[in-house]
Amino acid sequence: MSTHYNNLTVPQLIEHSLRRQEGVLTKTGAFRTTTGKYTGRSPQDRFIVDEEQYHDMIAWGKVNKPINKEVFQNLYQKVLDYLKDKELFIFDGYAGADPNFRLPIRVINEFAWHNLFAHQLFIRPTEKELENHTPEFTLISAPGFKANPAIDGTNSEAFIMINFKEKIVLIGGTEYAGEMKKSIFSVMNYILPQKNVLSMHCSANVGKEGDVALFFGLSGTGKTTLSADPNRHLIGDDEHGWSEDGIFNIEGGCYAKCIRLSKENEPQIWNAIKFGSVLENVVMDQERNLDFDSDELTENTRAAYPINHIPGAVIPSKAGHPNVIIFLTADAFGVLPPISKLTKEQAMYHFLSGYTSKLAGTERGITEPEATFSTCFGEPFLPLEPTKYAEMLGEKISKHNARVYLVNTGWSGGPYGVGQRMKISYTRAMVSAAINGSIEKSEFVKDPIFGLSIPSHIDGVPNEVLQPKNTWTDKESYDRQANDLARRFVENFKKFPNVSEAIKSAAPKYK
Repeated sequence: MSTHYNNLTVPQLIEHSLRRQEGVLTKTGAFRTTTGKYTGRSPQDRFIVDEEQYHDMIAWGKVNKPINKEVFQNLYQKVLDYLKDKELFIFDGYAGADPNFRLPIRVINEFAWHNLFAHQLFIRPTEKELENHTPEFTLISAPGFKANPAIDGTNSEAFIMINFKEKIVLIGGTEYAGEMKKSIFSVMNYILPQKNVLSMHCSANVGKEGDVALFFGLSGTGKTTLSADPNRHLIGDDEHGWSEDGIFNIEGGCYAKCIRLSKENEPQIWNAIKFGSVLENVVMDQERNLDFDSDELTENTRAAYPINHIPGAVIPSKAGHPNVIIFLTADAFGVLPPISKLTKEQAMYHFLSGYTSKLAGTERGITEPEATFSTCFGEPFLPLEPTKYAEMLGEKISKHNARVYLVNTGWSGGPYGVGQRMKISYTRAMVSAAINGSIEKSEFVKDPIFGLSIPSHIDGVPNEVLQPKNTWTDKESYDRQANDLARRFVENFKKFPNVSEAIKSAAPKYK
Protein backbone atom coordinates (compact mmCIF):
# COMPACT_ATOMS: atom_id res chain seq x y z
CA MET A 1 0.00 0.00 0.00
CA SER A 2 1.50 3.35 -1.00
CA THR A 3 1.69 6.36 1.29
CA HIS A 4 0.60 9.68 -0.23
CA TYR A 5 2.03 13.03 0.86
CA ASN A 6 -0.09 15.84 -0.60
CA ASN A 7 1.10 19.41 -1.12
CA LEU A 8 3.85 19.43 1.48
CA THR A 9 5.73 22.60 2.35
CA VAL A 10 9.31 23.18 1.21
CA PRO A 11 10.82 22.29 4.63
CA GLN A 12 8.73 19.10 4.74
CA LEU A 13 9.81 18.06 1.25
CA ILE A 14 13.45 18.71 2.13
CA GLU A 15 13.11 16.66 5.32
CA HIS A 16 11.67 13.73 3.34
CA SER A 17 14.39 14.07 0.69
CA LEU A 18 17.08 13.93 3.38
CA ARG A 19 15.37 11.06 5.21
CA ARG A 20 15.25 9.09 1.97
CA GLN A 21 18.94 9.97 1.32
CA GLU A 22 18.13 11.48 -2.05
CA GLY A 23 20.70 14.24 -1.55
CA VAL A 24 22.28 16.59 1.00
CA LEU A 25 22.20 20.24 2.03
CA THR A 26 25.07 22.45 0.89
CA LYS A 27 26.74 25.21 2.89
CA THR A 28 24.27 27.72 1.43
CA GLY A 29 21.29 25.57 2.49
CA ALA A 30 20.41 24.48 -1.05
CA PHE A 31 19.46 20.83 -1.64
CA ARG A 32 22.05 19.10 -3.83
CA THR A 33 21.52 15.83 -5.67
CA THR A 34 22.81 13.84 -8.63
CA THR A 35 20.71 12.34 -11.42
CA GLY A 36 22.72 9.25 -12.42
CA LYS A 37 23.31 8.45 -16.08
CA TYR A 38 20.76 10.99 -17.36
CA THR A 39 22.13 14.48 -16.73
CA GLY A 40 20.03 16.17 -19.40
CA ARG A 41 16.92 15.69 -21.47
CA SER A 42 16.58 12.50 -23.49
CA PRO A 43 14.96 13.63 -26.77
CA GLN A 44 15.13 10.18 -28.37
CA ASP A 45 12.89 8.85 -25.60
CA ARG A 46 10.13 11.46 -25.92
CA PHE A 47 6.85 10.42 -27.57
CA ILE A 48 3.38 11.80 -28.23
CA VAL A 49 0.54 9.30 -28.18
CA ASP A 50 -0.98 9.21 -31.67
CA GLU A 51 -4.74 9.72 -31.43
CA GLU A 52 -7.04 10.25 -34.41
CA GLN A 53 -8.67 13.39 -33.01
CA TYR A 54 -5.44 15.43 -33.01
CA HIS A 55 -3.27 13.46 -35.44
CA ASP A 56 -3.40 16.15 -38.13
CA MET A 57 -2.42 18.95 -35.73
CA ILE A 58 0.91 17.48 -34.60
CA ALA A 59 4.12 18.13 -36.53
CA TRP A 60 5.26 14.50 -36.52
CA GLY A 61 8.95 13.79 -37.09
CA LYS A 62 12.20 13.42 -35.17
CA VAL A 63 10.97 15.77 -32.42
CA ASN A 64 7.37 14.59 -32.07
CA LYS A 65 7.67 10.84 -32.40
CA PRO A 66 4.32 8.99 -32.44
CA ILE A 67 3.59 6.06 -30.19
CA ASN A 68 0.62 3.71 -30.32
CA LYS A 69 -2.08 4.27 -27.67
CA GLU A 70 -1.97 0.57 -26.75
CA VAL A 71 1.75 0.85 -26.03
CA PHE A 72 1.05 3.86 -23.80
CA GLN A 73 -1.78 2.14 -21.89
CA ASN A 74 0.34 -0.96 -21.29
CA LEU A 75 3.24 1.09 -19.91
CA TYR A 76 0.91 3.33 -17.92
CA GLN A 77 -0.56 0.31 -16.16
CA LYS A 78 2.90 -1.08 -15.43
CA VAL A 79 3.95 2.23 -13.86
CA LEU A 80 0.79 2.35 -11.71
CA ASP A 81 1.48 -1.22 -10.53
CA TYR A 82 5.10 -0.29 -9.78
CA LEU A 83 4.01 2.70 -7.67
CA LYS A 84 1.40 0.79 -5.63
CA ASP A 85 3.71 0.13 -2.68
CA LYS A 86 5.79 3.32 -2.91
CA GLU A 87 5.75 6.60 -1.02
CA LEU A 88 4.27 9.17 -3.38
CA PHE A 89 4.64 12.95 -3.24
CA ILE A 90 1.91 15.01 -4.87
CA PHE A 91 1.90 18.66 -5.93
CA ASP A 92 -1.18 20.52 -7.15
CA GLY A 93 -0.61 23.81 -8.92
CA TYR A 94 -0.71 25.60 -12.25
CA ALA A 95 1.14 26.29 -15.46
CA GLY A 96 0.43 29.87 -16.55
CA ALA A 97 0.40 32.99 -14.37
CA ASP A 98 -2.61 34.50 -16.18
CA PRO A 99 -5.80 33.07 -14.63
CA ASN A 100 -7.49 33.31 -18.06
CA PHE A 101 -5.06 30.82 -19.58
CA ARG A 102 -3.57 28.81 -16.73
CA LEU A 103 -3.61 25.02 -16.74
CA PRO A 104 -4.38 23.25 -13.43
CA ILE A 105 -1.87 20.41 -13.07
CA ARG A 106 -1.09 17.58 -10.66
CA VAL A 107 2.46 16.20 -10.35
CA ILE A 108 2.92 12.75 -8.77
CA ASN A 109 6.49 11.81 -7.86
CA GLU A 110 8.34 8.77 -6.63
CA PHE A 111 11.17 11.01 -5.37
CA ALA A 112 10.59 13.66 -2.72
CA TRP A 113 13.19 15.97 -4.31
CA HIS A 114 11.38 15.76 -7.65
CA ASN A 115 8.25 17.03 -5.91
CA LEU A 116 10.32 19.85 -4.36
CA PHE A 117 11.47 20.69 -7.90
CA ALA A 118 7.85 20.72 -9.13
CA HIS A 119 6.79 22.89 -6.16
CA GLN A 120 9.48 25.46 -6.96
CA LEU A 121 9.22 25.42 -10.79
CA PHE A 122 5.45 25.47 -11.30
CA ILE A 123 2.97 28.02 -9.97
CA ARG A 124 2.02 27.46 -6.36
CA PRO A 125 -1.69 27.88 -5.52
CA THR A 126 -3.09 29.83 -2.60
CA GLU A 127 -4.84 27.85 0.15
CA LYS A 128 -8.19 28.92 -1.26
CA GLU A 129 -7.23 27.88 -4.80
CA LEU A 130 -6.08 24.53 -3.45
CA GLU A 131 -9.53 23.85 -1.98
CA ASN A 132 -11.11 23.99 -5.45
CA HIS A 133 -8.19 22.63 -7.46
CA THR A 134 -9.17 20.13 -10.16
CA PRO A 135 -6.22 19.05 -12.31
CA GLU A 136 -6.70 19.10 -16.08
CA PHE A 137 -3.33 17.45 -16.73
CA THR A 138 -1.53 14.91 -14.53
CA LEU A 139 2.20 14.25 -14.69
CA ILE A 140 3.51 10.99 -13.21
CA SER A 141 7.26 10.55 -12.76
CA ALA A 142 8.66 7.15 -11.76
CA PRO A 143 12.45 7.25 -12.27
CA GLY A 144 12.88 3.85 -10.63
CA PHE A 145 10.73 2.11 -13.24
CA LYS A 146 12.86 1.18 -16.21
CA ALA A 147 11.19 0.14 -19.45
CA ASN A 148 12.22 -2.91 -21.45
CA PRO A 149 12.40 -1.68 -25.07
CA ALA A 150 11.89 -5.17 -26.51
CA ILE A 151 8.62 -5.57 -24.61
CA ASP A 152 7.42 -2.01 -23.97
CA GLY A 153 8.00 -0.44 -27.40
CA THR A 154 10.36 2.29 -26.17
CA ASN A 155 13.82 3.26 -27.43
CA SER A 156 15.51 2.67 -24.08
CA GLU A 157 14.79 2.22 -20.37
CA ALA A 158 13.75 5.89 -20.24
CA PHE A 159 10.51 7.27 -21.61
CA ILE A 160 8.67 10.58 -21.70
CA MET A 161 5.15 10.22 -23.10
CA ILE A 162 2.52 12.93 -23.61
CA ASN A 163 -1.09 11.83 -24.05
CA PHE A 164 -3.26 14.80 -25.06
CA LYS A 165 -6.48 12.75 -25.08
CA GLU A 166 -6.08 11.28 -21.58
CA LYS A 167 -4.27 14.45 -20.41
CA ILE A 168 -1.41 12.50 -18.88
CA VAL A 169 2.37 12.92 -18.99
CA LEU A 170 4.17 9.70 -18.12
CA ILE A 171 7.89 9.73 -17.29
CA GLY A 172 10.09 6.83 -16.25
CA GLY A 173 13.66 5.59 -16.22
CA THR A 174 15.29 9.01 -15.89
CA GLU A 175 16.03 11.04 -12.74
CA TYR A 176 16.68 14.31 -14.62
CA ALA A 177 14.02 16.70 -13.26
CA GLY A 178 14.05 18.96 -16.32
CA GLU A 179 11.96 16.39 -18.20
CA MET A 180 8.97 17.36 -16.02
CA LYS A 181 9.36 21.06 -16.68
CA LYS A 182 9.76 20.69 -20.43
CA SER A 183 6.91 18.17 -20.73
CA ILE A 184 4.45 20.65 -19.24
CA PHE A 185 5.91 23.35 -21.51
CA SER A 186 5.23 21.06 -24.50
CA VAL A 187 1.64 20.67 -23.30
CA MET A 188 1.25 24.46 -23.09
CA ASN A 189 2.79 24.83 -26.56
CA TYR A 190 -0.08 22.66 -27.80
CA ILE A 191 -2.88 24.30 -25.81
CA LEU A 192 -2.08 28.04 -25.87
CA PRO A 193 -1.90 28.69 -29.65
CA GLN A 194 -5.39 27.18 -29.96
CA LYS A 195 -6.52 29.97 -27.60
CA ASN A 196 -4.79 32.61 -29.76
CA VAL A 197 -1.91 32.87 -27.27
CA LEU A 198 1.67 32.63 -28.55
CA SER A 199 3.72 30.30 -26.34
CA MET A 200 7.42 31.19 -26.31
CA HIS A 201 10.74 29.70 -25.17
CA CYS A 202 12.06 32.97 -23.78
CA SER A 203 12.85 34.90 -20.62
CA ALA A 204 11.29 38.28 -19.86
CA ASN A 205 11.75 41.32 -17.66
CA VAL A 206 10.13 44.71 -17.21
CA GLY A 207 11.48 48.18 -16.43
CA LYS A 208 10.22 50.74 -13.95
CA GLU A 209 8.21 52.43 -16.72
CA GLY A 210 6.48 49.17 -17.64
CA ASP A 211 8.61 48.52 -20.75
CA VAL A 212 8.88 44.78 -21.42
CA ALA A 213 11.79 42.90 -23.01
CA LEU A 214 11.83 39.29 -24.22
CA PHE A 215 14.97 37.17 -24.57
CA PHE A 216 14.78 34.16 -26.90
CA GLY A 217 17.63 31.66 -27.04
CA LEU A 218 18.71 28.07 -26.66
CA SER A 219 20.46 26.65 -23.60
CA GLY A 220 23.73 28.41 -22.84
CA THR A 221 23.06 31.60 -24.82
CA GLY A 222 22.31 33.77 -21.77
CA LYS A 223 18.49 33.91 -21.36
CA THR A 224 18.52 33.45 -17.61
CA THR A 225 21.66 35.55 -17.04
CA LEU A 226 20.56 38.57 -19.08
CA SER A 227 16.97 38.64 -17.84
CA ALA A 228 18.15 38.61 -14.20
CA ASP A 229 19.02 42.32 -14.35
CA PRO A 230 19.25 44.21 -11.04
CA ASN A 231 17.93 47.35 -12.78
CA ARG A 232 14.79 45.60 -14.05
CA HIS A 233 12.15 43.25 -12.67
CA LEU A 234 12.18 39.59 -13.67
CA ILE A 235 8.93 38.19 -15.09
CA GLY A 236 10.34 34.75 -15.87
CA ASP A 237 13.48 33.02 -17.10
CA ASP A 238 12.34 30.48 -19.70
CA GLU A 239 8.69 30.10 -20.75
CA HIS A 240 6.01 32.69 -21.53
CA GLY A 241 2.67 33.22 -23.21
CA TRP A 242 1.75 36.36 -25.21
CA SER A 243 -2.00 37.04 -25.25
CA GLU A 244 -4.12 40.00 -26.33
CA ASP A 245 -3.54 41.44 -22.84
CA GLY A 246 0.26 41.12 -22.73
CA ILE A 247 2.70 38.47 -21.57
CA PHE A 248 2.68 36.04 -18.66
CA ASN A 249 5.11 33.51 -17.23
CA ILE A 250 4.14 29.87 -17.67
CA GLU A 251 6.17 28.91 -14.59
CA GLY A 252 6.64 29.96 -10.99
CA GLY A 253 10.39 29.38 -10.81
CA CYS A 254 13.71 29.46 -12.62
CA TYR A 255 15.96 26.67 -13.91
CA ALA A 256 19.41 28.15 -14.40
CA LYS A 257 22.35 26.47 -16.05
CA CYS A 258 25.11 27.06 -13.50
CA ILE A 259 28.32 25.77 -15.03
CA ARG A 260 30.97 28.43 -14.33
CA LEU A 261 28.47 30.50 -12.33
CA SER A 262 30.14 33.43 -10.59
CA LYS A 263 28.95 35.94 -8.02
CA GLU A 264 30.59 38.74 -10.01
CA ASN A 265 28.84 38.06 -13.34
CA GLU A 266 25.51 36.66 -12.12
CA PRO A 267 24.89 37.97 -8.59
CA GLN A 268 21.12 37.43 -8.61
CA ILE A 269 21.38 33.77 -9.61
CA TRP A 270 24.29 33.23 -7.20
CA ASN A 271 22.26 34.63 -4.29
CA ALA A 272 19.16 32.63 -5.29
CA ILE A 273 20.93 29.35 -4.51
CA LYS A 274 19.89 28.98 -0.89
CA PHE A 275 17.46 26.97 1.25
CA GLY A 276 14.61 25.79 -0.97
CA SER A 277 16.72 25.69 -4.13
CA VAL A 278 17.59 22.42 -5.87
CA LEU A 279 21.01 21.76 -7.40
CA GLU A 280 21.49 19.00 -9.94
CA ASN A 281 24.93 17.46 -10.56
CA VAL A 282 26.98 20.34 -9.17
CA VAL A 283 30.31 19.07 -7.80
CA MET A 284 30.70 19.47 -4.04
CA ASP A 285 33.55 18.80 -1.62
CA GLN A 286 33.39 17.14 1.82
CA GLU A 287 32.84 20.50 3.52
CA ARG A 288 29.84 20.95 1.20
CA ASN A 289 31.38 23.80 -0.74
CA LEU A 290 30.19 23.95 -4.34
CA ASP A 291 32.48 23.95 -7.36
CA PHE A 292 30.50 25.62 -10.13
CA ASP A 293 33.50 25.48 -12.48
CA SER A 294 33.64 21.69 -12.50
CA ASP A 295 32.02 19.71 -15.31
CA GLU A 296 33.07 16.39 -13.76
CA LEU A 297 29.48 15.09 -13.74
CA THR A 298 28.13 17.13 -16.66
CA GLU A 299 28.39 20.47 -18.42
CA ASN A 300 24.63 20.75 -17.82
CA THR A 301 24.69 21.53 -14.08
CA ARG A 302 21.45 23.14 -12.96
CA ALA A 303 19.89 25.24 -10.19
CA ALA A 304 16.11 25.32 -9.67
CA TYR A 305 14.56 27.94 -7.41
CA PRO A 306 11.26 29.82 -6.99
CA ILE A 307 11.03 33.15 -8.76
CA ASN A 308 10.74 34.99 -5.43
CA HIS A 309 14.39 34.11 -4.77
CA ILE A 310 15.16 36.88 -7.30
CA PRO A 311 14.78 40.33 -5.65
CA GLY A 312 12.02 42.43 -7.18
CA ALA A 313 10.59 39.61 -9.31
CA VAL A 314 7.10 40.33 -10.64
CA ILE A 315 4.45 38.28 -8.82
CA PRO A 316 2.03 37.36 -10.28
CA SER A 317 4.34 37.12 -13.28
CA LYS A 318 2.44 39.21 -15.83
CA ALA A 319 3.19 42.40 -17.77
CA GLY A 320 2.17 44.36 -20.87
CA HIS A 321 3.15 43.88 -24.49
CA PRO A 322 6.90 43.70 -25.31
CA ASN A 323 8.68 46.82 -26.55
CA VAL A 324 11.89 44.97 -27.39
CA ILE A 325 12.58 41.40 -28.48
CA ILE A 326 16.10 40.00 -28.33
CA PHE A 327 17.22 36.83 -30.09
CA LEU A 328 20.31 35.36 -28.40
CA THR A 329 22.83 33.20 -30.21
CA ALA A 330 26.23 31.88 -29.10
CA ASP A 331 28.05 31.89 -32.44
CA ALA A 332 31.19 29.79 -31.97
CA PHE A 333 32.34 30.70 -35.48
CA GLY A 334 32.80 34.30 -34.32
CA VAL A 335 31.28 35.92 -37.43
CA LEU A 336 27.87 37.24 -36.37
CA PRO A 337 27.84 40.80 -35.03
CA PRO A 338 27.52 41.15 -31.25
CA ILE A 339 24.30 43.11 -31.82
CA SER A 340 22.26 43.97 -34.90
CA LYS A 341 18.81 45.34 -35.63
CA LEU A 342 16.35 43.17 -37.57
CA THR A 343 13.50 44.05 -39.87
CA LYS A 344 10.25 42.16 -39.26
CA GLU A 345 11.11 39.80 -42.16
CA GLN A 346 14.61 39.20 -40.78
CA ALA A 347 13.07 38.57 -37.36
CA MET A 348 10.79 35.91 -38.85
CA TYR A 349 13.75 34.38 -40.72
CA HIS A 350 15.98 34.19 -37.65
CA PHE A 351 13.11 33.01 -35.44
CA LEU A 352 12.42 30.11 -37.79
CA SER A 353 16.17 29.42 -38.08
CA GLY A 354 16.86 29.46 -34.32
CA TYR A 355 20.65 29.35 -34.76
CA THR A 356 23.30 28.76 -32.13
CA SER A 357 26.42 26.57 -31.76
CA LYS A 358 26.94 23.39 -29.83
CA LEU A 359 30.38 23.51 -28.27
CA ALA A 360 32.99 20.81 -27.92
CA GLY A 361 32.47 18.88 -24.70
CA THR A 362 28.79 19.64 -24.22
CA GLU A 363 27.73 16.42 -25.94
CA ARG A 364 29.53 13.16 -26.46
CA GLY A 365 31.22 13.01 -29.88
CA ILE A 366 31.36 16.77 -30.50
CA THR A 367 35.03 17.74 -30.89
CA GLU A 368 34.59 21.10 -32.63
CA PRO A 369 31.82 23.73 -32.76
CA GLU A 370 28.72 22.56 -34.56
CA ALA A 371 26.05 24.82 -36.07
CA THR A 372 22.64 24.04 -34.56
CA PHE A 373 19.30 25.25 -35.84
CA SER A 374 16.37 24.86 -33.45
CA THR A 375 13.19 26.36 -34.92
CA CYS A 376 11.62 29.15 -32.83
CA PHE A 377 14.56 28.73 -30.41
CA GLY A 378 12.67 25.80 -28.91
CA GLU A 379 12.01 23.08 -31.49
CA PRO A 380 12.21 20.14 -29.03
CA PHE A 381 9.08 21.42 -27.23
CA LEU A 382 6.81 22.40 -30.14
CA PRO A 383 4.02 19.93 -30.95
CA LEU A 384 2.50 22.12 -33.72
CA GLU A 385 3.97 23.17 -37.07
CA PRO A 386 6.75 25.73 -36.38
CA THR A 387 5.34 28.19 -38.91
CA LYS A 388 2.23 28.48 -36.68
CA TYR A 389 4.33 30.03 -33.89
CA ALA A 390 6.34 32.17 -36.33
CA GLU A 391 3.22 33.60 -37.97
CA MET A 392 1.81 34.52 -34.56
CA LEU A 393 5.08 36.23 -33.61
CA GLY A 394 5.13 38.22 -36.86
CA GLU A 395 1.56 39.41 -36.30
CA LYS A 396 2.36 40.52 -32.75
CA ILE A 397 5.58 42.32 -33.77
CA SER A 398 3.55 44.33 -36.29
CA LYS A 399 0.58 44.98 -34.02
CA HIS A 400 2.64 46.17 -31.04
CA ASN A 401 5.52 47.77 -32.98
CA ALA A 402 8.18 45.75 -31.14
CA ARG A 403 11.84 46.34 -32.03
CA VAL A 404 13.85 43.16 -32.64
CA TYR A 405 17.61 42.64 -32.22
CA LEU A 406 19.96 39.70 -32.73
CA VAL A 407 22.61 39.47 -30.00
CA ASN A 408 25.65 37.21 -30.31
CA THR A 409 26.92 36.12 -26.88
CA GLY A 410 29.46 33.82 -28.55
CA TRP A 411 32.93 34.48 -29.93
CA SER A 412 34.80 37.56 -31.13
CA GLY A 413 38.19 37.89 -32.83
CA GLY A 414 38.08 34.37 -34.23
CA PRO A 415 36.22 31.10 -33.80
CA TYR A 416 36.08 28.99 -30.64
CA GLY A 417 39.68 28.06 -29.75
CA VAL A 418 41.12 31.18 -31.40
CA GLY A 419 38.95 34.14 -30.40
CA GLN A 420 37.51 35.09 -27.02
CA ARG A 421 34.00 34.75 -25.65
CA MET A 422 32.18 38.08 -25.76
CA LYS A 423 32.61 39.90 -22.45
CA ILE A 424 29.37 39.80 -20.48
CA SER A 425 29.87 43.47 -19.57
CA TYR A 426 29.79 44.33 -23.29
CA THR A 427 26.71 42.20 -23.86
CA ARG A 428 24.91 43.81 -20.94
CA ALA A 429 25.77 47.30 -22.30
CA MET A 430 24.43 46.34 -25.75
CA VAL A 431 21.24 44.84 -24.33
CA SER A 432 20.70 47.93 -22.16
CA ALA A 433 21.14 50.18 -25.22
CA ALA A 434 18.58 48.12 -27.12
CA ILE A 435 16.08 48.23 -24.25
CA ASN A 436 16.42 51.92 -23.40
CA GLY A 437 16.42 52.91 -27.08
CA SER A 438 19.79 54.68 -27.10
CA ILE A 439 21.03 52.23 -29.75
CA GLU A 440 18.66 53.93 -32.21
CA LYS A 441 20.75 57.12 -32.04
CA SER A 442 23.69 55.30 -33.64
CA GLU A 443 24.40 55.08 -37.34
CA PHE A 444 23.81 51.58 -38.70
CA VAL A 445 25.93 49.77 -41.27
CA LYS A 446 24.57 46.82 -43.25
CA ASP A 447 26.58 43.59 -43.06
CA PRO A 448 27.35 42.52 -46.67
CA ILE A 449 26.83 38.79 -46.02
CA PHE A 450 24.11 38.54 -43.39
CA GLY A 451 22.27 41.76 -44.31
CA LEU A 452 22.01 42.74 -40.66
CA SER A 453 22.05 46.40 -39.52
CA ILE A 454 25.02 46.90 -37.18
CA PRO A 455 25.29 49.98 -34.91
CA SER A 456 28.51 52.00 -35.21
CA HIS A 457 28.60 53.03 -31.54
CA ILE A 458 27.26 51.89 -28.17
CA ASP A 459 28.38 53.42 -24.89
CA GLY A 460 30.57 51.01 -22.92
CA VAL A 461 31.57 48.90 -25.94
CA PRO A 462 34.70 49.51 -28.07
CA ASN A 463 33.60 50.46 -31.61
CA GLU A 464 35.81 47.81 -33.23
CA VAL A 465 34.05 45.05 -31.28
CA LEU A 466 30.73 45.90 -32.95
CA GLN A 467 32.04 44.94 -36.40
CA PRO A 468 33.13 41.29 -36.11
CA LYS A 469 35.52 41.37 -39.09
CA ASN A 470 37.50 44.19 -37.43
CA THR A 471 38.32 41.91 -34.48
CA TRP A 472 39.88 39.20 -36.68
CA THR A 473 43.59 39.31 -37.49
CA ASP A 474 43.09 37.09 -40.54
CA LYS A 475 40.40 38.85 -42.63
CA GLU A 476 40.35 36.14 -45.33
CA SER A 477 39.70 33.52 -42.69
CA TYR A 478 36.78 35.62 -41.45
CA ASP A 479 35.31 35.76 -44.95
CA ARG A 480 35.56 31.98 -45.31
CA GLN A 481 33.90 31.35 -41.93
CA ALA A 482 31.15 33.93 -42.57
CA ASN A 483 30.33 32.49 -46.00
CA ASP A 484 30.34 28.99 -44.55
CA LEU A 485 27.85 29.94 -41.82
CA ALA A 486 25.69 31.82 -44.34
CA ARG A 487 25.57 28.70 -46.51
CA ARG A 488 24.42 26.64 -43.50
CA PHE A 489 21.61 29.13 -42.84
CA VAL A 490 20.37 28.88 -46.42
CA GLU A 491 20.61 25.10 -46.47
CA ASN A 492 18.69 24.79 -43.19
CA PHE A 493 15.93 27.15 -44.35
CA LYS A 494 15.02 24.86 -47.27
CA LYS A 495 12.75 23.04 -44.82
CA PHE A 496 10.39 26.05 -44.91
CA PRO A 497 9.37 26.15 -48.59
CA ASN A 498 5.96 27.71 -47.90
CA VAL A 499 6.98 30.94 -46.18
CA SER A 500 6.57 34.24 -48.01
CA GLU A 501 9.14 35.54 -50.50
CA ALA A 502 9.70 38.53 -48.20
CA ILE A 503 10.89 36.20 -45.41
CA LYS A 504 13.00 34.09 -47.79
CA SER A 505 14.67 37.26 -49.07
CA ALA A 506 16.01 37.93 -45.55
CA ALA A 507 18.48 35.03 -46.03
CA PRO A 508 22.23 35.70 -45.94
CA LYS A 509 24.02 36.14 -49.29
CA TYR A 510 27.17 34.03 -49.56
CA LYS A 511 29.84 33.73 -52.27
